[in-house]
Amino acid sequence: MRYILAVDIGGTQLRAAVYPIDEPIAIKVERIPSHAPEETVLERLVSLARHLWPPDGSVDAIGVSVAGPTDPRRGLVMTTPNIKEWTDFPLADRLQEQLGPPVYLGNDANLAALAEWQFGAGRGHHNLLYLTISTGIGGGVIVDDRLLLGEHGLAAELGHVVVDSSRSAPICGCGFRGHLEAFSSGTAIERYVATELAAGKSSSLAGRPSAKQIAEAAREGDRLAIKAFRRAGTYLGIGVANYLHIFNPSCILLGGGVSRSGSLLREPFEASLREHVFHPSYLDDLTIAYAELGDDAGLLGAFALARMRLSLEPL
Repeated sequence: MRYILAVDIGGTQLRAAVYPIDEPIAIKVERIPSHAPEETVLERLVSLARHLWPPDGSVDAIGVSVAGPTDPRRGLVMTTPNIKEWTDFPLADRLQEQLGPPVYLGNDANLAALAEWQFGAGRGHHNLLYLTISTGIGGGVIVDDRLLLGEHGLAAELGHVVVDSSRSAPICGCGFRGHLEAFSSGTAIERYVATELAAGKSSSLAGRPSAKQIAEAAREGDRLAIKAFRRAGTYLGIGVANYLHIFNPSCILLGGGVSRSGSLLREPFEASLREHVFHPSYLDDLTIAYAELGDDAGLLGAFALARMRLSLEPL
C-alpha cells in the first residue's frame, strides 16, 4: 500500500494525517500543540510524523500546509505565526533529511483553495477564487485548472489588496493602510466596534466584543453591530470586484468564521459586488458558495499538493 503523509502547521497546533495515495480519506489523524518545553517545533513535527508512519506500507511523499507566506519552489517557510524561529526556514529539506520522502509545502489558504477545488465546494469549476475570512483574510486562486503561485509562491494574498488609499484608512495587521483585511476581517470588525464604543456610540455592546458577539447583537437589531457588518461586506464587495476583473472566476468560495455570519455579511457583500463590477458579464453564471471542508481543508490541500507533485502535474 502506498501512502501520503499530510501535515497542517498552524500557529498553536500541528495536525497530521495519513492518506492512501488514491483517495482523500485519512486512515489516521492526530493533533498536538505546536510548542512544548525543551523540544523544538521541528522535533515535535518529526515525532508526530513517525508516530503516524504506516507500518504496512511506504510513504511516497509528505505534503505540508503552513500558515503564512512560503516559497514552495525552494521549500521555505518565510514566516509563520507563533513560530518566530522559522524565518526563511528550509522546512522541506529538514523534514526530508529526517524522514526520507520528498516534501512539498504551500501556504495554508492556497492549499485550502486546492482542496476545495478537488474535493469540496469547488468541484467542477476550472477558475475559482477562495477567500477565508477570519482573524485575517487569506485566499487562493485556481486559474484554468492550475493553482496560482506566482514567481516566488507569494501570489493570491487576497487580504492585502488596497481598497481605500486615504490617509484615514485603518492600518492592517501587516502595518500598511487600507488593505481589505483592515476592513472585513473579524479583527477589523472588532476594532471598528470598539473604536465606535470608545467614541460614545450607543449600543448594547460594551468594551471590546468579539466578532461572534457583534454578529449576535446584529441579529438582535443592534444598529452599531449591523453597521459594522455592512461596512465589512461593502469593502469585501469592492475587493472581490477587483478579483473578478483580474481572474474572471466561475466560482467564489467563502470560508472562515466571519463568513458564517450569513446574511449580515453576505447581503452587503453581494450588493457592493454588483455595484462595483464594471460589466455585468462578470456575474453571469457566477457561483458564490460557502467552503465545505472546514478544518480538514489544510490537510486535504497538503495531500492534494503532494499527490499532484508526485504525478508531475503542473501547479
